[in-house]
Amino acid sequence: MNIVEPMRSKETLKRIEEFLAAKKKRKKRDLLLFVMGTNTGLRVSDILALNIQDVKDKNFVELIEKKTGKYKKFPLNQKIQALLKDYIDENDEDNDPIFMTIYNNRLERTSAYRIIHAACRHVGITENIGTHTLRKTFGYHHYRKFKDIALLQKIFNHYSPGITLRYIGIDQEEINQSYINFIL
Repeated sequence: MNIVEPMRSKETLKRIEEFLAAKKKRKKRDLLLFVMGTNTGLRVSDILALNIQDVKDKNFVELIEKKTGKYKKFPLNQKIQALLKDYIDENDEDNDPIFMTIYNNRLERTSAYRIIHAACRHVGITENIGTHTLRKTFGYHHYRKFKDIALLQKIFNHYSPGITLRYIGIDQEEINQSYINFIL
């Protein structure tokens, strides 16, 4: 099993979003998938399980996490709301999945991986990338902005702050900096 890392550069995130927005085929879907992952911290299994009725004309999303079975409620930020408004067609059925294939099936995890992986490779990311990279990217940037590991631990439903720090790659980053800055 490969361990994926968060995307630490906001410039890289912007380049990926620009690439996804410019794609001719399924650009709105793929951009929304990426932005939902990096702006909510949800696991891709929970993102792909969402239906139109879960988000249409709503400010909050409520769901039961697939992995933990725990209830989760969170607000949709303005960026996600704007993309959803542009993406959801008034003719879409409320019980339809948000993320569908060209054959009108629910998008699967492997397809989501291919979308994310291809976009990352296109902008030059060579590190291990996967769908979980989106969740870790959310965590990394959330921590950097708010410096509140207890809040992030609660968002992720992690057992301890140490697990959350290690999960988003902060422990190793801080260890590396201590080595670089320690000179006798």
